[in-house]
Amino acid sequence: MVDLYGQYFKIKDEVNEAIQEVMDSSAFIKGPAVKNFETKLAEFCSVEHVVSCGNGTDALQIAMMALDFKAGDEVILPVHTYVATAEVIVLLGLKPVFVDVDPHTFNIDTTQIESKITDKTVAIVPVHLYGQCADMEALLKISKKYELKVIEDTAQALGALYTFSDGTVKQAGTMGDIGTTSFFPSKNLGCFGDGGALMINDASLTEKSRMIANHGQQKKYHHDVIGVNSRLDTMQAAILNVKLKYLNDYTLKRQQAASYYNEKLSEVEFLNTPYVASNSTHVYHQYTLTTEGIDRDEFKKYLADHGIPSMIYYPVPLHHQKAYKHLSSESFSVAEALSKTVISLPIHTEMDHEIQDIIIDKIKSF
Repeated sequence: MVDLYGQYFKIKDEVNEAIQEVMDSSAFIKGPAVKNFETKLAEFCSVEHVVSCGNGTDALQIAMMALDFKAGDEVILPVHTYVATAEVIVLLGLKPVFVDVDPHTFNIDTTQIESKITDKTVAIVPVHLYGQCADMEALLKISKKYELKVIEDTAQALGALYTFSDGTVKQAGTMGDIGTTSFFPSKNLGCFGDGGALMINDASLTEKSRMIANHGQQKKYHHDVIGVNSRLDTMQAAILNVKLKYLNDYTLKRQQAASYYNEKLSEVEFLNTPYVASNSTHVYHQYTLTTEGIDRDEFKKYLADHGIPSMIYYPVPLHHQKAYKHLSSESFSVAEALSKTVISLPIHTEMDHEIQDIIIDKIKSF
């Protein structure tokens, strides 16, 4: 699904040098590469501040802690997403409130949000799924109307651009109160282990988030707030410093691979190629299609039998997960349909047409 070695091989000397510098300095925790990476990522995203942390799930938790949500508060999120988005809400004693997704973009359906708002609602968490932004203009209007916080889950869409109706262009993760992201190895910007970050424009919120990520302390052994232990280690920051220079190029390569897929698969009647909204670019963390008129799981098995990997993101919507099903008795028709029809094909920075043609030919012969 992702050729991590091929990507590493092309920048091997730079990465190895960066790792060696960390080894030589032995500053394994909070070394200079961490601050350097935070600065560079903030510049890349055109955001005031970046706070790095241990992983993308921690980033979501730290964001909600920094915003002072209290047990029993309600947080609105899409029902078709990875479990981490709901997980941290429950862990903090908050209540997840599920909303169905748009049948085209698969992002949260903003037309359904207002009906889920109560006097206990404190926030909305749009997930920029598969690589394109949710409808942030509509969502931000709702958040302003009801005085709600917005935490953008940008784990799959770092580098995507959203265009507002007035022509303003913003990076994914920089439009709400806090943006969060993950540097899991398979992400568009991935390290060689775990890592995450928060993107914030407010200085006081940045300071609080940084304290929370470091045991609630600003000064060593003086703990002003309840915190966690969540750090991006220096080795991973050094690797990310190298890879960040290539992120725009990585995005372009994914977009080119997606364009080739779209061209060749558009004539396949049982597949629907990804829809791209007019107000967002797509960075194709996943190349996700939907099947039509066939058994998706049979198709997946056929691909596997021919040596072609594929993935289902996600086979069980959150309201049907054993751990979360008690939270909602509603039916979410779009998410339920997607769980039976979505399938993601390999897409990564090292793809060429020769590799894609093998995949495409097998698909056409199904």
